[in-house]
Amino acid sequence: MNALPFVIAAYTAAALCIGGVLLWSWVSMRRAEKAADALRGERR
Repeated sequence: MNALPFVIAAYTAAALCIGGVLLWSWVSMRRAEKAADALRGERR
């Protein structure tokens, strides 16, 4: 039995999960930066 299709599927799933986590982190960072800028603007 050839294991190559399973290896390809595993790498594809891992790459998609890593990409999803990176996107989620980037969106969260942008949201946090916007909230910090809003707080900084209210103090002045």
